[in-house]
Amino acid sequence: MEQRYIFTALILLAIVAGCIASKPVEKMQEQYIDINVTQAKDMIDRGEVFILDVRRQDEFDAGHINGATLLALQDIPTQEELKNKLKELPADRKILVYCRSGVRSAEASGILIKNGFTQVYNMKDGITGWTNAGYPTTK
Repeated sequence: MEQRYIFTALILLAIVAGCIASKPVEKMQEQYIDINVTQAKDMIDRGEVFILDVRRQDEFDAGHINGATLLALQDIPTQEELKNKLKELPADRKILVYCRSGVRSAEASGILIKNGFTQVYNMKDGITGWTNAGYPTTK
């Protein structure tokens, strides 16, 4: 009698395992990584990242991180123009994205991820946090 229960349990286990294994495995969506200004500064100092400023031109002109490239996402009216601009970015490098406070850069980081970029870092407190930490900017 006990062997019958064991046999039945094994059959049920095999059925459940088969059902689980037959379901398609969903690919996890890549996500950007939020980092603070100190982590960003360390990455910049080590030369690890392409620095992307997504603020407006006037904000960039008022002061930006040395070596940053401006891509003001709000100034790009169509998806096609956005995709053309994204082609100018290095897909094989880590990209550090920042704005004034971290809101626009989070949005831009999501756009990068959705367009195939895999090494995206959002500087959470933006240039405001950067300057509050005493780090330099360039005009």
